[in-house]
Amino acid sequence: MTLFQPNRRRFVLTGAAAAATTALPAFAQSPASAPRVLRVGHQKGLLSLLKGRGTLERRLAPLGVKLSWTEFTAGPVQLEALNVGSIDFGDVGEAPPIFAQAAGAPLAYVAATVPRPAAEAVLLPKDSPIKTVADLKGKRVAYNKGSNVHYFLVKLLEKHGLKYEDVQSVFLPPADARAAFERGAVDAWVIWDPFLAAAEVGLNGRILADATGVVNNRGYFFSSLDYAAKNADVIKALIEEINQIDQWGSANRDALAAEFAPLWGLPRPAVDRSVGRAQYGTGPITRAVLQEQQAIADTFFNLKLIPKRINVLEAAV
Repeated sequence: MTLFQPNRRRFVLTGAAAAATTALPAFAQSPASAPRVLRVGHQKGLLSLLKGRGTLERRLAPLGVKLSWTEFTAGPVQLEALNVGSIDFGDVGEAPPIFAQAAGAPLAYVAATVPRPAAEAVLLPKDSPIKTVADLKGKRVAYNKGSNVHYFLVKLLEKHGLKYEDVQSVFLPPADARAAFERGAVDAWVIWDPFLAAAEVGLNGRILADATGVVNNRGYFFSSLDYAAKNADVIKALIEEINQIDQWGSANRDALAAEFAPLWGLPRPAVDRSVGRAQYGTGPITRAVLQEQQAIADTFFNLKLIPKRINVLEAAV
């Protein structure tokens, strides 16, 4: 699962995409032109709120764009849909795009959230004797293999003088990891919000360390290389609308939590904790942001999680 996080910034475009930005609006408004379509994939997050408000439909109507929305349970499933041509746009965490690119998907990064390091952490049972990251040596640590927290754990251990092999990795998806954590089958759980907040509140879990000063934990918005190049004006408008929701959420956290609670199916105290520490804001893809993704890709290759080295810059528009 991927969840989502200040300044309103222009989406930066170059080359053919920039030409499309100037040429397509006039073309799209021509009565003789065929309608364009934007098929949006989304998870239970800010894109769901954008859908409910209907502002994107109104923004894109003058461009002759028809929208459709499909809800997904996770980022990798969205990327599979992109690969087979079922959607044109979606939201995802750091790790799934790397696996998709390694598998040959025509992925294009089109926007990134601000860093959200407090939204992932190593969680301990409330009575755990573990006091420092160094104390994780030899311990059973549960986390989702090949996820954002997998990368976070590698870099956290490295920062504290440990090797990745110094812990006993227990690969479990969030629901199974929570069950193992609750019954004491693992010593620690590396997890992201809102699962993190739910376990803090519901299980009295204690945070050992979050990702602050370790990794940025961004969220990403993606399209296909072909769609992004041919519909730069649509992508630009879409990212601006997402950032407007971001800015609203940042300034109205109580109202945001009230909308997320039924969407996520979690108790309000857990949602309040998750929303309270989140960072919101969406902006353009930059070389520095892609270098962050390249570091993750290189780490995953070294861990033999992906079959070949990839150049993340090939997924830029």
